[in-house]
Parts: sequence; C-alpha cells; structure tokens
Amino acid sequence: MQQSIEEYIVALAQRAKKASRQLAQLTSAQKDAALEAMAQGLEANTAQILVENAKDMAAGRENGLSAALLDRLALDEKRLAQMAEGLRSVKALEDPVGEVEGMVKRPNGLLIGCQRVPMGVVAIIYEARPNVTSDVAGLCIKAGNAAILRGGKEALHSNLALSKVLRDALKGTDCPEDALLYIDQGGREATTYLMQLNGLVDVLIPRGGAGLIQHVVKNATVPVIETGVGNCHVFVDETAKIDQAIDIVINGKTTRPAVCNALETLLVHRSIAAEFLPRCAQKLKEKGVEIRGCQRTREWIPDALPASEEDYATEFLDLILAVRVVDGLDEAIAHVQRYSTGHSECIVTENYSNAQAFLQQVDAAAVYVNASTRFTDGFEFGLGAEIGISTQKLHARGPMGLKALTTTKYIVYGSGQIR
Repeated sequence: MQQSIEEYIVALAQRAKKASRQLAQLTSAQKDAALEAMAQGLEANTAQILVENAKDMAAGRENGLSAALLDRLALDEKRLAQMAEGLRSVKALEDPVGEVEGMVKRPNGLLIGCQRVPMGVVAIIYEARPNVTSDVAGLCIKAGNAAILRGGKEALHSNLALSKVLRDALKGTDCPEDALLYIDQGGREATTYLMQLNGLVDVLIPRGGAGLIQHVVKNATVPVIETGVGNCHVFVDETAKIDQAIDIVINGKTTRPAVCNALETLLVHRSIAAEFLPRCAQKLKEKGVEIRGCQRTREWIPDALPASEEDYATEFLDLILAVRVVDGLDEAIAHVQRYSTGHSECIVTENYSNAQAFLQQVDAAAVYVNASTRFTDGFEFGLGAEIGISTQKLHARGPMGLKALTTTKYIVYGSGQIR
C-alpha cells in the first residue's frame, strides 16, 4: 500500500526524533568527527554536486529567475570549499551543550544550576540557497539536534545531492545518519504537515522571503523562530563623509542584492543631497542599479523612477533601490520605524549625538554606525556560522549561532530535602 504524504512526513519526523536522542548523548569529540567527515565529503564530491547544481541553474534561467536569485542558487568550487570550511569553523567552536550557568546553593542546601541542552528536532524550510543545507546540518549536529530540511524547488537537485553526500559522510561516524533528513516529495502538503507536527518537531525555522515566512507564521502550530525578511535602510546624515557613505551604499546594495542584509532603502539628509546624490547615483548606475526616488530625489537624479509607497515597504532582493530625501534625523528615524522589518539599519554620520539617538531609537536586530548592513552575518559576528537571522525578540535575535540552537533545563542536586 502506497504511503500517504502525511504518513511519510510523520515517519521522517519519528526517525529524526530517535536520532535526536542519540545525538544528545554524543561527546563534543564525536560530533566534531562527524563535522570533519561532512567537510571531507563535500570536498570529495564537488564535481558530482556541481553537475546537479547545473541542472537547477539551467531550470532557473528557463523559468526566468533574476540574476540576483540565480547568484543565490549558484555553486562553484570556491563556494563548495567555503561550505566545507564553514563546517570546520563550526567544528572549532566551543560546544555549548552541557554548559552549566549559575550553579547556586539555596538556604535549604539544594544546588540549582541551569544547563544548556539541545532543542531536539529542528525543522528548516528555506528557499533557493543550497549552502543553507550544509550550514544548517553542521550547526544542528554540533548543538546536538537532528535536522529536517525542506528546500525550495529551485534548488532541488543541488539540495538532494548535498544532503546525500552529508548523510553518507555520517555513516562512518558515531553520529546517526538520520541526524540529517531531507523532504524530497509532497509539495506544499508536505510542508504543511511538517509545520503541525507538535510533539515531534521542537522548533521550525523558515528562511526566505516575506511570503514564505508569513505562510509559516500563520499556519504553523509548532514553535517558530521568524527569520530573514530584511527591508534594510541606510541614513546618510548631513555630517557624513561623502566617500565613506557612497562606499557603504554601494557595498550594501550591490555585493549580493538577493540576501536579507542587503540595502533596500537609502535616506539622505536634504542639506547633503545636492553633493551626495548625483555622485552616489552615478556609482549605482555603473553597477546596474535601478533607482526609485521621491520628488526631491528626482531633482538630483532626473532619470530616477518615481518611488511609490509600496517601494519603501519592499524587500527587493534585486538591483533596485528606493531613495528618499528627508529633512533631518527625526524624519529618518520615523521612516525606519514605519517600514523596517527589524533586521539591519545604519546611520552614516560624524555626529556623536545623532549616532547615539539612532542607536537608541531604532529597534532592529542589528543597528550600525558607519558600516555596511552586509555585516549582519554569523561568520562576521564571530559565531562560526548561522542558521538564520532572527528578526523577532524570542527566543533569539540577530544572527543565530550554536547557542541559539540550544535551550536550558534546571538541574537540581539534593540530599533528601522535602518541601
């Protein structure tokens, strides 16, 4: 009798739950050995993985994916080498599991401490970024969690190849192969079942655009950590150094426009607009950026398209930039407060008071003074890698590294005390 999609997902989750209990008992050395085997597996199977990625790239071009999304999808020898190195960087991190915080002795003699323990089963739903497959696998295993992955259809061949290579690498280690499971069938129906497996899935992390994340938040019954949507702003204050501000804008918008920490809206103080905007616009145009601006912006950039209300609320994930000229710091902050998704925001200024006001009044996972929003990243923050960038306030915020993939339990030592 053919297995239904619901039965398939439940069986997968049950395997993951069993593996998670085995994982929780492994030593740091055993988990590190598994990570090294996975890294070596990527290196040894680079050619095979690239063949499968080429299939996804060809389909993406045929289906009209943008250049920015194709860049997210693409793998090459360098990126695979970086993925292997990413696994080794996670291996080198201190294992948070078992760490006891704040052991105290109560007046009744009880010793009470808070110990870090794995989450259990972590499910991740993500879009066209195959590198997420290895990043998530490495972080989850190091933190003692089993991972159930559901990638986007655009990267299906790449993700299947990667997950097979990583699972095969675990066969010669103490880590159970089912520590990493990939959902390869069932469409949206399978995803919906996964989101509602209370008791089997301990936490669900969506990584992708606003549509995916909102679908998960609205339909999941298991706990969700909301990540990723990044309508990121840069405000160029009247005291900003022009060249520095241009460099920050160009870096934020053009290095990888399809990632969540890319710049989407540029705010410029009116007193610096005449000097700054034409020079910055020229650099942006050289990089192929389409500019959509307010009326005052278009006075200094005549060929800019008119910006709509929707443009200021949009995470473009492409070479498109919304621009607005503002009268001052208060107006800039008000704009950010209205349209921000709480990801990464930046002020470029030489005024200490303005910098402090921006830091204090802007509510986001990362707030910058004179630096690109592109730094909001687990590697750049010294976390070794990240499973995503949380834009909510519980249970983690900002780049989520190893510690964010653990929870705590109280351990209590007594000598016969009763209450």
